[in-house]
Amino acid sequence: MGKKGIAYIIIALVTLGAILLLQYNKTKDINWFESYVRSHKIPYGTLVFNELMETKLFPGKTKQLQVPPFEFLSKNNGAKGTYVFINNSVQFQEAELYLILDWVAQGNSLFIASEGFEEKLRDTLNFETATHYGGFEVVQNQDHQLVNPFLEKSEPYSYRKDNAMRYFKTIDTLKSTIVGVVNFPDEEEEQPEVVSVIKSPFGKGEIVLSTFPKAFTNYFILEKENKSYTAGLASYFKGDETIYLDNHYKSGKTFYTSPMHIFLNTKELKWAYYLALIGVLVYVVFEGKRKQRAIPVVTPLQNQTLAFTRTISDMYFEKGDQKAIVEHKINYFLDYLRTKYYLGNIANEEDFYKNLAARSNYSLDETKKLFGFMEKLREQLQITDNELMQLNKRIQKFKSETDGK
Repeated sequence: MGKKGIAYIIIALVTLGAILLLQYNKTKDINWFESYVRSHKIPYGTLVFNELMETKLFPGKTKQLQVPPFEFLSKNNGAKGTYVFINNSVQFQEAELYLILDWVAQGNSLFIASEGFEEKLRDTLNFETATHYGGFEVVQNQDHQLVNPFLEKSEPYSYRKDNAMRYFKTIDTLKSTIVGVVNFPDEEEEQPEVVSVIKSPFGKGEIVLSTFPKAFTNYFILEKENKSYTAGLASYFKGDETIYLDNHYKSGKTFYTSPMHIFLNTKELKWAYYLALIGVLVYVVFEGKRKQRAIPVVTPLQNQTLAFTRTISDMYFEKGDQKAIVEHKINYFLDYLRTKYYLGNIANEEDFYKNLAARSNYSLDETKKLFGFMEKLREQLQITDNELMQLNKRIQKFKSETDGK
């Protein structure tokens, strides 16, 4: 390798090292995934909410559940308190929903913060939801407020991150009570406030539904005084009984089973992994070259059947032995008929012609003419080129009209 080649390699390595250094010192991007997992510190995790519940709001009264609600309620018939579900979507199975509603009817509470509810629950509580859009890629200015007269009156709690807001389009006004509303102050046309939280009695218990689960995320709680809004929603939990916090219906994973997650989420290990891959690539480029003599390419033998056939036919044609060619073509054609149509030797010409015409769907008259012409050529001592060509055309006509060849 010349001096220029070595210089190019050094420049490439220095450039690669500078790129890796810049990437290593680059600020880590914020993960905006809506996980709602209790242990996640990302903006849409619920670590702060769970710590507030366990240490400030309801110390000693909370219980974290990892199992599905159907399994928990089936094994704990005597459980009393409030069952809390927080996720961007909570969709129960039909049997599971009925079991939860039976549990609520016995005097317990159900709290669901979700942007979507299954049809069975909507029909049971007689409500419908819709979406208020701020525009394409336009961030809404949402002002959330609780309207319960027993709660302390405060300024609206702002949220400015999404371009859409789910709300209750219709509710059962005879049974449901409005708990929370949302305003959109920055919109050009004045929009009426929409309902975001409702409370409905169910049997001896009650159900509270919220279309704004982000009120329980780290990002919302840590923004200004928004934690008061979250605490106001938490006041609907039965504090004198156990509060069951669901960890089953979550969009994110509580723990990761893949070891690659550790490598790719730890900066030092991630770049060590990348450097190892780059080292393997460099080894393949410089050390993966062939170190033995090239194996010569052996050209395989060609199929000479067609050339041999052409040579033999040319010999017959140049010799002018059209009689022999006619005999070969007729014998080959008869063998073709016996193989394809399962016909024996010609014993009775009339029966043979009828069977052949019936099986090949070829005209009986044309069949007789073809075989008459072949018989005529066989009886002749001399065959002209024109007669040889006529025989070939008639045989090809028979084949093309019977099997398309």
